[in-house]
Order: sequence, then structure tokens, then C-alpha cells
Amino acid sequence: MHTKYIFVTGGVTSSLGKGIFSASLGRLLAARGLTVTIQKFDPYINVDPGTMNPYEHGEVYVTNDGAETDLDLGHYERFLGRSTSQANNVTTGRVYLEVITKEREGAYLGKTVQVVPHIIDEIKHWMLKLGETGEYDVVITEIGGTVGDIEAQPYLEAIRQLRNELGPRNSLTSHLTLVPYLRAAGELKTKPTQHSVKELLAHGLQPDTIICRSERSLDADIRRKISLFCNVDQEAVIQMLDAETIYEVPLLLRDEGIGELVVDRLFTETEQERFDSTPDLDAWIDFLKRLKNPTVTIPIALVGKYVEHQDAYKSISESFILAGVPDEVQVEVRYVLSDDLTADNVEEKLGDVAGVLVAPGFGDRGIEGKVEAVRYARENDLPFFGICLGLQCGIIEFARNVCGWEDANSTEFDPDTQYPVISLMAEQKKISDKGGTMRLGQYDCKLKPDSRAAEVYGEELIQERHRHRYEVNNVLRYKLMEEGMRFTGVNPDADLVEIMELPDKRWFLGVQFHPEYKTTVGDPHPLFRSFVKACAEYAQERGLRESPQPPERKVVPLASADM
Repeated sequence: MHTKYIFVTGGVTSSLGKGIFSASLGRLLAARGLTVTIQKFDPYINVDPGTMNPYEHGEVYVTNDGAETDLDLGHYERFLGRSTSQANNVTTGRVYLEVITKEREGAYLGKTVQVVPHIIDEIKHWMLKLGETGEYDVVITEIGGTVGDIEAQPYLEAIRQLRNELGPRNSLTSHLTLVPYLRAAGELKTKPTQHSVKELLAHGLQPDTIICRSERSLDADIRRKISLFCNVDQEAVIQMLDAETIYEVPLLLRDEGIGELVVDRLFTETEQERFDSTPDLDAWIDFLKRLKNPTVTIPIALVGKYVEHQDAYKSISESFILAGVPDEVQVEVRYVLSDDLTADNVEEKLGDVAGVLVAPGFGDRGIEGKVEAVRYARENDLPFFGICLGLQCGIIEFARNVCGWEDANSTEFDPDTQYPVISLMAEQKKISDKGGTMRLGQYDCKLKPDSRAAEVYGEELIQERHRHRYEVNNVLRYKLMEEGMRFTGVNPDADLVEIMELPDKRWFLGVQFHPEYKTTVGDPHPLFRSFVKACAEYAQERGLRESPQPPERKVVPLASADM
């Protein structure tokens, strides 16, 4: 059976949800027994998002093999439960870098290097790369941005050429667009969709399905109108309504029949005999029932410097949501800007939460606020979870206030500190380039027996993903241990600290890695689940547990009868 390719484009406006649609469609196909992967092509010139400020691009997601990627890959992994790689996220910058490198090496034999064919051929190479491994039945390719953007044109041309080369049975295009509701007129408007499809046609691409984002249901007349003017079958006009939770979208799309439509368009009857005729979504439905019907709500503070951007800590926020589901706990994440946190107001900001997570980050802005949050959690025996820089702030606070090293710091923030409890590794000191030069990707971590970490994981050797440059200073590490800090997880190859704990506290743990990258639907990361449980117990003791609050409903009722 040939690998099938689905291309997802967008029009009218950005942030319509191409990533959620791609992940949801992938889930529907995987639920039939098909092997599915999803890739994202981003049209910006950066080689990857690793050097971008989170306010520019949201969270940077890291894969097992060390790729710094778009946050949509987090959605892909959480929905599919399948790891992605360097090949799953490609940018215009990376494409041009590859072509220019080949030109410098003489690979083009003296020819004039041009957008057509050389840039387009490079894009096509990456679009086909995952399918050519033979590991996947379906490769879904999401194109960032919107049709009409000058940056997107090479990708649309690459899709046009590939569709001709692959043949109609092996590829399909889904175009995601907006059908706005004008309250003053009291009606849905299809003109934006018509113009968006017209723009797509100008690039030689006729969509096979049109996915309509809307806050109101599309009636038969609206669907007929879009079908008529956009030259698609009426059954291929699919509504994608706003939902209470993104995890509801696969079921809403299932009810629209998108799974059957895609399968019938791409697979022959003989090919369809090799996989299930209907998707097995029982586990997903059970998960969603638990998610939407919690028994209790608990408040947990997320202390960070980018909290004003809703996507800056996307994987952490989703990990909290997913970690509470098995125990029917709804986590209310309270975002606390570390810049504003001081000794004078920390009680006001954190006095009524059931736990504190200090988030990752770079640079010295807001660091003292993070350290203050750690101090408050430690002194009040409030459950504490530090991730990456959060672990480092935990160690800085302990060094200052327990060990008595008043100016203890990281050399990232104070190169002249007398007590550099966090510092650069020797090999990092030689590096001047910022992009792709950190400790990135999956590394081993050996856990100490009789530690909370070993109890939580239930294993001795684990693998977790990293994205950082500074490390715990091994010279001062043993002095910290003398004062009661335990380092319960260590990289066995480089003897680098991975996990820190304070065993005399109810739940006080920091990790140098990013556990949020490994949470998936139905399989929350064990550290998040353990932390949420500890917070729930603390909340019960302190009377902080509340009746669950229904999520803010953005739209129409559930489409799925199973719910």
C-alpha cells in the first residue's frame, strides 16, 4: 500500500486551528489502525524557532532527537501518542540553508540555483521524507500561515507538483477557512471562504475538503453555497466549531464524517480491508468524559516570565489538564508573572494555591521573583515543582537561605558570584552561536533508590528531553547535599544533575529536563500526575478544594451522542 499524503492549508486568518485539525484527523485515522505522522512546514526564515522569544512564537517544543520545533508538534504527539523528529518540522530558513550549503559544495554542477526547481525540489524532498521510510500509512502535512502570504507560495507550488506526481489516489488537500457570523446581520458569511479558495485555485490547487471554522452551525443552505462556489462536494464541506476543549475536536470531526470521506478518497476497497472500517475511540471517549466531569477543582500557580502569552507554556498547561483526568481533578492554572513577585506580595499571590510550579526560561528578568516563589513554597511546605530554570532557581534559593551563601547565583545572571551553584559546562563556554547549541533532546537519567523520583517513575533508568545550557555546579553540589538537598537523578555519562529533591518536604522536586514534552492523552507524565495528587491532598487539608467549574462554553452543544 502506497503512503498517502494529506496537505492542510489555511485561509482568511491565522490561528484558526490547522494544528488541532491535523492532530484530530490523525487521531481519527490512527483509531482505525493506520500508522500516521504529522509534519509542519513553517514559512519563516529562522532555521528553527529555538532563538525566538516566546512572545514571538509561543513555546518551543523539543523532540527526542533534539529538534527545536513549532508548538503544534506538541499537539501532534499528545493526540497521536507517537514521537516526532527533526523531519516533522521544516522552515523556509532550513530549506534555504540546505540549498545554499549544497550550492557551496558544488552539488548543482555549476547551474544557476533558483526557487524553481531547486527550492521547490528541496521542499518536496522534505514533504516525502517521512513517507519514504515505509513506516507510515498516512503523512499529514500542515502548511503554516495563510494562502495569499508571499512566504507560503513555494510550499503551495511544491504541493501542486507533488499532487501531479503522486496521483489522485495518493494525496488529498484540506483547506481550513473561516465562516464568520455577523451579529448585526444575524447570518453566517461565506465570502471569506470563497475568496480564500479562489486564492488557492490561483496557485493551481483545488481543495478536496473545506474545513469551516465557525461559532455557529452551518445549515444545508450554507454548505450548498460553499460547495457550489468552491467546487467541492457538499459532503466535503466540514464544519469545525469552537469547542469546550481541544480534545473534543476529534469526536466533533468524526460526527461530520471527515474520517470516512478521507478514507474513501485515498484508499481503494482492497486497501481498506487492511484496517478497521470504523475508528475505535472508546478510550478517547472515556478520557473526555473524565475530563469534562471532574469531581474537584484545585488551584496551582505557574510562576513564569512569559505568562502574558497563552502559548508560552502550552505543554505545561496541557500536562496539568491531562494529569488530573485519571483522578477526576480539574487543575485551575493561575499564571503569576515572576517580574511582579516580591517578598512583600508573595503571600498575596501564592497564599491560596495548592502548589507552585516554577517554569523554564532564559535571561535574568523575573529571576528574583522565581526565587521568592521557591522560598515561599519551601518555608510553607507547599508542593513545589521546578522545571529546567525552575530547578536552578530552587537550588539558588536553597543555597542562599539554607546554606547561608547570600550571593549564590547562576553565572548566567551574575558571572562574578562567589557561589556559582549554576554554571556553564566547559564545552559550552567555547560556544558563541545561540541556535541549536544547547543540551537538546533525549538523555539518560539514573534514579537513586528510595527517592520520590524512583517511586514516581517505578524505574531505575529513564530518558527525558532537555533544552538548556547551564548546569548544576558539581564543585558545590556536595556542599548542598550536606545541608539536606538530595540529587536523586543524574546523567550517568556526564555526571550531571537531572533531579533535585528536599526529602523533608511533602513534595519538593526540581528537574533539569522538560517532562511536559512527554505527556500524551491517556498517558500523563508520572511527575505531573504525582504533583497534582500532592496538590490535591494539600488543597483538601487547607480547604482549597472547590466544586468543579464548568469550562467556558464558546459554542454549540456537543455533537457527539456518545457524550
